[in-house]
Amino acid sequence: MKREDEWFNDEEFWQQYAPIMFDENRWGEVPNVADGVLRLAGIEPSANGKTGISILDLCCGFGRITNELGRRGFAVTGVDITSSYLESARDDAKTEGLSIEYIQDDVRSFKRENAFNVAVNLYNSFGFFEDSGDDALFVKNAFDSLENGGTLIIDVQGKELAVRDYKEAEWFERAGFIVLTETMPADSWGSLWNRWVLIKDGQRTEKVFLQRLYSATELRALLLKTGFSSVEIYGGWDKRPYDLDADTLIAVGKKDK
Repeated sequence: MKREDEWFNDEEFWQQYAPIMFDENRWGEVPNVADGVLRLAGIEPSANGKTGISILDLCCGFGRITNELGRRGFAVTGVDITSSYLESARDDAKTEGLSIEYIQDDVRSFKRENAFNVAVNLYNSFGFFEDSGDDALFVKNAFDSLENGGTLIIDVQGKELAVRDYKEAEWFERAGFIVLTETMPADSWGSLWNRWVLIKDGQRTEKVFLQRLYSATELRALLLKTGFSSVEIYGGWDKRPYDLDADTLIAVGKKDK
């Protein structure tokens, strides 16, 4: 399959589903997630508003976290493939007087050698490529884009959590839509098949997609194989352990100085 034909290149999908995925709760969690990114990267807040630290936000979407980090004085670059999301992120940054670089590109293509202190991939946006080798390419590009001593943070739904929280189907109302979801394990829990149906004003929209699932051990192994010298695993932004009470799977890879 050509890259341009992959499901996540469907601009209309992202526009239609944005109110569902980015509701008030997702915007409300922004300060806490930004705090967590800095905590896991070992970065202290700046007293004068200027840090000299550069951060790369891969699959940045609307720039929720990107702009928040910019507000805190970091030099931030956001990369995403969805032009409408990037346009919104740029508009918000301009309104606030933030100097943030937004780039429309595929994370399998984007690389800026030794340019950033921190790279992040947040909000479960990892594992959607058809070819698992593209996940490795994504991580390699992030590794190469980090300076020596840099940190990569990936926040994703772990395989263990997908099994723990599995629901075959559910429905809910959000942002004026009726939302129907259906999921099924595929490839012996190697992936999760998803179907989302939105209904509003008599109109029905449907999207089917697969997400490759990584256990904590598998994600750590991928980062170590890429070249990261150490990988820590957490179950939340407060550094809680990745156990039965984990909220998410967060992998923190360190590149040798």
